[in-house]
Amino acid sequence: MESKIPADDLLEVGEFRFRSRLFLGTGKYQSYAEMRDALAVSGTECVTVAVRRIPADETPGEAFLDYLDRERLAMLPNTAGCFDLESALRTARLAREMLDTSLVKLEVLGCKKTLLPDPVATLEATKILVQEGFTVMVYTSDDVIQAQRLEQAGAAAVMPAGSPIGSGQGILNPLNIRLIVEALQVPVIVDAGVGTASDVAITMELGADGVLLNTAVAQARQPIRMARAMRDACLAGRDAFLAGRIPRKPYATASSPEIGVVGAGA
Repeated sequence: MESKIPADDLLEVGEFRFRSRLFLGTGKYQSYAEMRDALAVSGTECVTVAVRRIPADETPGEAFLDYLDRERLAMLPNTAGCFDLESALRTARLAREMLDTSLVKLEVLGCKKTLLPDPVATLEATKILVQEGFTVMVYTSDDVIQAQRLEQAGAAAVMPAGSPIGSGQGILNPLNIRLIVEALQVPVIVDAGVGTASDVAITMELGADGVLLNTAVAQARQPIRMARAMRDACLAGRDAFLAGRIPRKPYATASSPEIGVVGAGA
């Protein structure tokens, strides 16, 4: 299936270039084949891989990584499951050796119940990994000041949560997402909490540069169909943002002129 993504609307993350602004995870699918097909339909060009959770001792040819098209997909290893600075750094370094990429999605979590990030450890880890030559895409809360600090620390992309990971609640604080988008020069990719396609469209209409999600596709009743919906929503939201919505007004405005017929019609 041909992508309808405009060739000139590229997302730049460090030295990496993506036409698709939809990033997908690779966990929670019923099978590797289902994962592969959903990723293909989505049009994504970058997928997250939880290095700590890659199964060991799988049959060659049928292993997890065998189902990821390395010719088409950029690998975005993440430090999921890391609750302290040292484990996050160790996982990032292991991922670089394992998957031969400088890209890393940095997560340093602070709470097992909410899976919210530890802001202090996240900022410190960002500084260290940037110094080591990583292209750091960093998961954070929707705090504007923290987002600015991460950009100043050298993050290639800042990834504020829309709502708690895996919650499906959508964008709970659209104002903060918009403020982060306005405050930063690096890409803002909303990460976590998406439940359905309208959440993706809303996120992109707010001006976000991209959306990363996993559970909303992998755990849908029909993952491949949902992957297609997410692809289309991402494109529609991006187009709507670039087109520029009309201002909200408190009262009605007639769509046809009261005098003459030039330009008449709703």
